[in-house]
Amino acid sequence: MKLYFTKSRWEWSRKPLVEFFDQVAAEGYDGVELYVPDLPESPEEIRGMLEARNLLLVAQIVTVGSTPQEHLDSLRERFELAAATRPLMVNSHTGRDIFSFEENLKIFAEACRLAEEADLPFAHETHRGRPTYNAVDTRKYLEALPDLKLTGDFSHWFCVHESDLQDQPENVQSAIQRVIHLHARVGFPEGPQVSNPLSAASKPDLERSVDLWERVIKYRQAQGAEFLTITPEFGPQPYMPLHPDTGKPLADAWETNARFHSYLRERWAGV
Repeated sequence: MKLYFTKSRWEWSRKPLVEFFDQVAAEGYDGVELYVPDLPESPEEIRGMLEARNLLLVAQIVTVGSTPQEHLDSLRERFELAAATRPLMVNSHTGRDIFSFEENLKIFAEACRLAEEADLPFAHETHRGRPTYNAVDTRKYLEALPDLKLTGDFSHWFCVHESDLQDQPENVQSAIQRVIHLHARVGFPEGPQVSNPLSAASKPDLERSVDLWERVIKYRQAQGAEFLTITPEFGPQPYMPLHPDTGKPLADAWETNARFHSYLRERWAGV
């Protein structure tokens, strides 16, 4: 199974797309994770720039609106846009935590239908503010929809549950079996991001996160998957903690992701 490391544009969202692609290619990533709805470039232009640099694409979307129907409508529209870029897969923030189970289930069911129709892997991020914001409710959606796939960002669950998740192994295992894309950010029980994942102070949180990611890798290998995409995803402020006196970020998010990319690539070189 191939591991593809992709780079989010989170830190460079205001810089020209071509500069971002050039920097990602120069730093040895396999591809990019790109939020496509806000881009002025057409799907064809995006595809051309990526192919010129031999970069893969994880196309990211979010569903929006004040009602479940508006989220459903935006899902259809934005998935179609993402599919037009011919990505390796699509990652989505889907639904809302304030909608009912039945309302979100309808949105997820439509997402599964779209993925099957397009023959395109489609993952839904475990994220605060979404129906998948916690492990307990996520398991209910997974049980209701056998085809539902996840982007595993366990850092959110650390924060939501105020734990390292070892107290709910069944819920975590149910998620691991559906993850097809990873957001490799180290969280801790009081927040979704440590400032330096490779520091001595962060070692227990790092080890717990890596254990979960490696369980995903082993499960995907056992299932005969061709690849797994991984985005080191340490964010800039307000995700990055700030110095209490200067108000400046404690670390540069781009450099943190670069170091973590190197760490994971070396650790998993034999996979």
